[in-house]
Amino acid sequence: MKTVKHWFEESVFTKPLSPACKMCAEGAKLVVLATGLCPASCFYCPLSFKKSGKDRIFADEWELENEKDTDKLIKEAVYIDAKGAGITGGDPLVVWERTAKFIKLLKEEFGTSFHIHLYTSGIKNGDHVNDLVSAGLDEIRFHPPPILWDKMEKNPITAYIKDAVKTGIDVAIEIPSIPNMENQIIKLIHWADGNDLKWINLNELEFSEKNAENLIKRKFDVKDEISAAVAGSQKTAYKVIEKIASENLKIGVHYCSSSFKDRIQLRNRILRRAGNIVKQHDIVTDEGMLLKGIVIHKKMSLSEVYSFIKDQFKIDVKYIFVDKEKNRIEVASWILEKIAKELNNKGFEVYLVEEYPTADRLEVERIPMPLDTSD
Repeated sequence: MKTVKHWFEESVFTKPLSPACKMCAEGAKLVVLATGLCPASCFYCPLSFKKSGKDRIFADEWELENEKDTDKLIKEAVYIDAKGAGITGGDPLVVWERTAKFIKLLKEEFGTSFHIHLYTSGIKNGDHVNDLVSAGLDEIRFHPPPILWDKMEKNPITAYIKDAVKTGIDVAIEIPSIPNMENQIIKLIHWADGNDLKWINLNELEFSEKNAENLIKRKFDVKDEISAAVAGSQKTAYKVIEKIASENLKIGVHYCSSSFKDRIQLRNRILRRAGNIVKQHDIVTDEGMLLKGIVIHKKMSLSEVYSFIKDQFKIDVKYIFVDKEKNRIEVASWILEKIAKELNNKGFEVYLVEEYPTADRLEVERIPMPLDTSD
């Protein structure tokens, strides 16, 4: 009987475990959305409306203008100290030539040890898997539709899966853990084990803006008030892994919880990025957010605000910054705290801001300064 390893945030697995999953846990995997186009129509697809069905390209949260805009791809990998990349979609095989170009570029830039895995339905351009392997692909994860999990020999992509195994790269299957489909998932794992696949990843099923209506129609519910995860998904995965572990198969099975993605994978990735892009006037929080003070004046230009604050309060230039992108002046929070009241009196808006260190710089919180310390 295999040992079931308890990992981070309710994730569990039986060996072997993909190197990609280990890198994800470190936050060291660059996520490349090669396209939002996909030939499949999975009812549970969580991809956002702004990406789904659209031929857009992202390196983590950083959108590329087109497939030639590869500087951002390389920079994002550098910013997170990436050890590898996961190429996803949509379906990367829809744009297989673009995908091959990205794989080759990343390998040339970061070396052969830079681990690249890819997700695909295999429905379209499955005959080009060999081209991706030739470009340097290390691992491919196929995503068969649930209706075929217990009848894989009737699946039209089976031939592509078997051909991929022959190339010598790691071949896997990745699917959501759909509640009450234990039997179908177990049959799929048996088939995969018998065809020399290395592992199967079971993802906790989650509600998203895009799939919520479909999940509700199928009577799914959230597992608790603070989670987007589907009730019963984790229970199903645990049952499957316990059963497979008792059978001592060669194949590895990994259950990836939604909390693992948020609290481990994402948190570690943004901590890595924050450490590389932090400015001297920023503070990095324990969660990897950037804490900074900002100053706005509706009747003055950025250069006027910058000059006034810097000269009036004799602030070192390393602690003050002109943010043209967000049309504001940034000042070290510990300095701004001391001068906030005076700036308020002169008509300036002063805030303490917390934002992601990601390319989209998503703002999490904005608090007016000076802080209310009456309590």
